[in-house]
Amino acid sequence: MDRIEQLTVAAIRNLQALIAIPSFSKEEDATANLLQELLAAEGIPLKRQGNNVLAQNKHFDAGKPTLLLNSHHDTVKPNKGYTRDPFAADIIDGKLYGLGSNDAGGCLMSLLATFIFFYDQPDLKYNLVFAGTAEEEISGKDGIELALPYLPQIDCAIVGEPTLLQLAVAERGLMVCDCVAEGVAGHAARKEGVNALYKAMDDIAWIRGYSFEKESPFLGPVQATVTVIETENKAHNVVPATCKYILDVRVNELYSFEEILEILRTNLQASVTPRSTRLRSTSIAIEHPLVLAGLALGSMAYGSPTTSDKALMPFPALKMGPGDSARSHTADEFIFVSEIEQGVRTYIDLLKQIL
Repeated sequence: MDRIEQLTVAAIRNLQALIAIPSFSKEEDATANLLQELLAAEGIPLKRQGNNVLAQNKHFDAGKPTLLLNSHHDTVKPNKGYTRDPFAADIIDGKLYGLGSNDAGGCLMSLLATFIFFYDQPDLKYNLVFAGTAEEEISGKDGIELALPYLPQIDCAIVGEPTLLQLAVAERGLMVCDCVAEGVAGHAARKEGVNALYKAMDDIAWIRGYSFEKESPFLGPVQATVTVIETENKAHNVVPATCKYILDVRVNELYSFEEILEILRTNLQASVTPRSTRLRSTSIAIEHPLVLAGLALGSMAYGSPTTSDKALMPFPALKMGPGDSARSHTADEFIFVSEIEQGVRTYIDLLKQIL
């Protein structure tokens, strides 16, 4: 059994151990402890910030660029459709079952195996940093955002998420906006006042009909969707003075949030207030060495409709990993053992090209 095979066997075993430990977002202490133990068992020094576990390669050289290997160890809570114990981590017919197996335990343990493979190799062209992070599922501020200030300057990253080992070079951003249309209250029978609900309806008609000009070859057009609408007044005979609606905006990599807000505020009667501008759309150039290395292995570049910690990284990041995004958050979640085997080897083969 060669070194990669040994690391792959360990990755599968470690994933089973990870699954067996509940690690809901903000409750990841025990899985962070596990990651510490796994690194310590390899003799690798580490740092811990909150529930983020961080390490760097043995021959780290501040004069070289640095590549981050990152995935998360938190999970959502199991949904009511589960027919199996979500923490059992059984392997049946080549499937490793369990909560977080696919999203993103398989990626995390494959990246950890990859980091260990390169950890003590001298004369690498890039430094390597490993970060097993928390709170990804809720985009929490105590995850990768907490960890980044404690890492050396990062030049690029691989973010482990289930992509069937294809190359997610672009990722949609998410901006949720609270919109408030203002009118004047009045009695409905006397046709008094200015109906804020009608103003909101006019806005919604505009939103439905508007097409943002710049369409991404990877992510398509920006999508803006009204998902909630309400008035404070509940009386049938009073013209509402205010009407609130929520706008869900999925932004491609060709627009900044500021550009989107300017377009909305220019064309809507309602005030538009974003709840957050943290989860921005991102992209990595097709010509980036990470992407070229992935393409050379036969992987395909595509745009991801889902959001990950890549959105919180102020440097080029490639989202890539074993498993299938379609299985994430589903009942009886699983990852194929063969996907982990392929994941470890693919990560290593990709990095060999640039290291």
